[in-house]
Amino acid sequence: MRALMTAALLAAGVPAVAQGVKATDDAGQTIALPRPAQRVISLAPHLTELAFAAGGGAAVVGVMRYSDYPEAAARLPVVGDAFALNFEAIAKLKPDLVLVWGSGLNDRQKTQLRALGLPVFESEIRDVEGIARTLRTLGTLMGTSPAADLVAREVERNWAALRAMYAQRKPVRVFFQLWREPLMTVNREHVISRAIEACGGRNVFAQLPALTPTVSWEAAVQSNPQLLVTAGSKVEPADFGRWREFSRVDAVKRQRLAVIDGNLLGRMGPRFVQGAAQLCEAIDASR
Repeated sequence: MRALMTAALLAAGVPAVAQGVKATDDAGQTIALPRPAQRVISLAPHLTELAFAAGGGAAVVGVMRYSDYPEAAARLPVVGDAFALNFEAIAKLKPDLVLVWGSGLNDRQKTQLRALGLPVFESEIRDVEGIARTLRTLGTLMGTSPAADLVAREVERNWAALRAMYAQRKPVRVFFQLWREPLMTVNREHVISRAIEACGGRNVFAQLPALTPTVSWEAAVQSNPQLLVTAGSKVEPADFGRWREFSRVDAVKRQRLAVIDGNLLGRMGPRFVQGAAQLCEAIDASR
C-alpha cells in the first residue's frame, strides 16, 4: 500500500516525503530548502511557464505582470512588473522560493528580496540547453523532478530535430529587431540568436559585445539583411519602425519582413522551440 501511495504521489508531481532539496542557480548561488518549495513566486513570465511545465504549477502563488500562460497563471496575484515590485505583497504571500530573471531585475531589487529572508533562484538562460537545465533544476527545488525531466527531454528532442532539419540550408542574413526606438537587436549570446543560427541564418550583429545592443539606423541599413524579423503579440503588436524607408535593403526590396509570436520566441520557456520553428520557416522562405 505504501509503495502504491508513493507511486501515485510521484505521478502527480508531489514529493512523497518532505526532505531537504538543494540546487545551484545561474548566478552560482546554492539554494538549500528544508523541503521542496510549496509557495513559489515567479518574477518573469517565462519563469512562470517553466515552473508550471516542471510540474510545480500548484505551488505558484504570485507572478509578474504578463504571466498569462498557462491559463491558470493569469488568475494568480500580480506582485510587480518590469518597472517595480510590490515588496509588501510579496512578503504577505510568504513564499519559500522566489524565481527571478537575472538581467530582468536590478541588483537593488534582488538585494531587497534577500533582505526579506527569501530564498532567491536567479535564472539567466542563454540557450535551449539552459531551458532544459532550468526545468530540471526547478523540478529539484519543487520536488517534481520526474515531471520536469519529461518536459526537459521533450524540449531537447524537438530542438535537436529542428537543428538537424535546417543544418545544411543556405545562409540568410537576418536582422532581429528587439525594439524599434531606439533600434535594438541581439548578439550571438542571446537565445534568439541561437535560434537564428539553428535555422541556418546569420545574425548580422552577432559580434557586438552587449547582449541586447542598440544600433544606429545607418549601421542597420549597411548590414543589408535579407530578412527582417521581430516579435509580436496581442499586448505588443509588431512594428518595424522606419525599415520601409530603406528600399535598397534586400529584405525591404523583396518584402521579407517576418513577425514571430513573441509569446513563443520572446520567452525563454518550454514553448521557445515552437517559436524557433516559426523563425526557421520565415528564414527558409527568404532563401
